[in-house]
Amino acid sequence: MDTVTLIRSALRGLLKVADAGLEAELRAALAGCDDYVAVGKPQIDWDDPDACAVLIASRARDGYAVLAVLHGRELTEAVEQASALLATVLGQDLDPGEDGVFRTARRVAKDRVISTVDPDARHGHKTASRGFDGYKGHAAVDPDSEIITATTVTPGNTGDTAAAEDLITDLLDNTDGPGTDGPGTDGPGTRGGQEPIVYGDAAYGTGEFHEQLGGAGIESRCKTQAPTAAGGLFSKDRFGIDVAAMTATCPAGVSAPIRAPRNGDGGGIAYFGQACAGCSLRSQCTTAKAGRTVSVGPHEQALADARARQTDPAWVADYRATRPKVERKLAHLMRRRHGGRRARVRGTDRVDADFRFLAGAVNLARLAVLNVRRTANGWAVTT
Repeated sequence: MDTVTLIRSALRGLLKVADAGLEAELRAALAGCDDYVAVGKPQIDWDDPDACAVLIASRARDGYAVLAVLHGRELTEAVEQASALLATVLGQDLDPGEDGVFRTARRVAKDRVISTVDPDARHGHKTASRGFDGYKGHAAVDPDSEIITATTVTPGNTGDTAAAEDLITDLLDNTDGPGTDGPGTDGPGTRGGQEPIVYGDAAYGTGEFHEQLGGAGIESRCKTQAPTAAGGLFSKDRFGIDVAAMTATCPAGVSAPIRAPRNGDGGGIAYFGQACAGCSLRSQCTTAKAGRTVSVGPHEQALADARARQTDPAWVADYRATRPKVERKLAHLMRRRHGGRRARVRGTDRVDADFRFLAGAVNLARLAVLNVRRTANGWAVTT
């Protein structure tokens, strides 16, 4: 929804849940230029910036006037939720000018509500140029049997690693037993053995997730992106970073201390300013007048170790043999008319339940392919 639709829809929702007496009070606070009955937007010249600004200001005035009527009152749960939603959409999309008139904000709120019909939905990005509105469905797959072992759904703006732990709960709870099987996801996939293995694409290859897996005795085969630098300049992997000594060495052989942040979260920044002044490699390293700086994250060593591991040809061969199985399973979830591409319900909890239901149906189809049969001694695979 655009800003005007969001505000009008939130106001309509609030008026709808208010009792007759409260609704009359709220309507009395409105300016009278909109009765908030019709669903469609008011008819104006949308190519006229002044007309749009007047419309935005009037709807903002109505919204804040209604909230002022409710301020300090004891409200029913429905009215409280509706008023909170109205306050959210007003605050996220509008900024007051010096003249006190509200205008559309020249920014995008970090966790912007995009619909009053489904307040849990969010803007998301598959790539930098390909976006979507709604939710992300995450799936974990056992790469040997190709059975989906776990699913979860998050708002579209949630990072993939935020859901990773939920997908491998079975591994995190049972990492001592040999031959543990578990997921492979749009991220993690696992394979049995003496040590569980989790496979994941680059979205899961964060230093924090690598450390979490290592701490649980799980081998990480999540791909980690190589660092990049704008304009083809030297990237961070061209610098020798010694986390133990808290130093960084540039390609010219100059070392600089890594200055830890005041918050104590780990990592820091190495400044090469003075050494860059007369360096013969400066044009290949930095365009900054103050010289090159290198940021070191709190999980820098885990990332460096992961990049070193994935240079092993055996690691690459295993990864390439496993990841396509997970991608194929995701395709199974997406391919049908009522598949996982478009949500059929609203709200994170209901979308999550529906996605899990879909995964169960896909698993049943897979069990049929595996010739799983009920026998006198229990379930068995017929070969």
